[in-house]
Amino acid sequence: MHDLALYRKYRPTKFKEVLGQDHIVNILESSVETNKVSHAYLFVGTRGTGKTSVARIFATNIGVSANDLYEIDAASNRGIEDIKELRDGARVLPFDSKYKVYIIDEVHMLSKDAWGALLKTLEEPPKHVIFILATTELQKVPETIISRCQVFTFKKASDAICKKMLLDIAKKEGFEIDAGSAELLAILADGSFRDALGELQKVLNFISKDKKNKKINREDVEKITGAPKTILVNDYISAIAEKDLEKGINAVRIASSENLDMKLFFKLIIEKFRVAIILRYAPKLTEEMARDLGEADLEFLQKLVKEDKAGILRSPALAILLSEYQNIDNAFISELPLELALIKILSKDKDV
Repeated sequence: MHDLALYRKYRPTKFKEVLGQDHIVNILESSVETNKVSHAYLFVGTRGTGKTSVARIFATNIGVSANDLYEIDAASNRGIEDIKELRDGARVLPFDSKYKVYIIDEVHMLSKDAWGALLKTLEEPPKHVIFILATTELQKVPETIISRCQVFTFKKASDAICKKMLLDIAKKEGFEIDAGSAELLAILADGSFRDALGELQKVLNFISKDKKNKKINREDVEKITGAPKTILVNDYISAIAEKDLEKGINAVRIASSENLDMKLFFKLIIEKFRVAIILRYAPKLTEEMARDLGEADLEFLQKLVKEDKAGILRSPALAILLSEYQNIDNAFISELPLELALIKILSKDKDV
């Protein structure tokens, strides 16, 4: 496999290659075509959503060469002297482009004095300078700065888009990954394209040790990434269908004893429980659901729905799971929301 990190190797270099940010790409492309370019932009979004990549592509599209493109990490260049140096450099005309573009990443890390210096430049910017500020924490950016920028909010990568990207890139790298494994990697990424490719890289690096094996299954992904095992997720869900509280509690305890990420464990349970409900209420979508699951998982859920005569695998149970999932970040005992969800779903006492 290529030594270059996957997220660098497959970083988009054209607007059409940017995934999941059409609402931003369309506006920027239009501004390039109409030559209506602002002097300052603020890109907001969680990590790995493409902020810096889009900034670079935008700079290229307005004709900025490498000589006139400057990338600054505010986390390590956060003082007033750093910004003064930037401001002095901004006054100098571009080398061989119409514009100079300054991309300032993690801009929320600037000091108070640095913000003041930057504000002066944004208030009276040289005509040849464009600033693209990027941040994961908008609340830390002064309102005076925000008001002088065009603000674009980047969406987290959806599991569906992330999954397709992983399937495509694994294929390009000469590996075959099943839909269920790609789905799990997408969930692990939690909305970050970069994190998704990082997880895929770990898997490919491990699998590539075996020259003959180019197929990746869910068991491989679980083993390499430390993701909760399918059997524990299935045990929890089947415990609900079978009204077996002990079985469900035991699955939670095993997950905890193995130091698994309980929030991820809960999310995987909810994802699979949702599919079970879809299979119950919309069986015509079975073929579509099969594309997101492995054959074994699909058979497991179909059997569970068929045998659920009491009708527990329905939306009220899912609502309880979702409600308790919201509490997991604040639970000092990480297993507690999972256990409470089981008790609330299975208890006949409405006051529980």
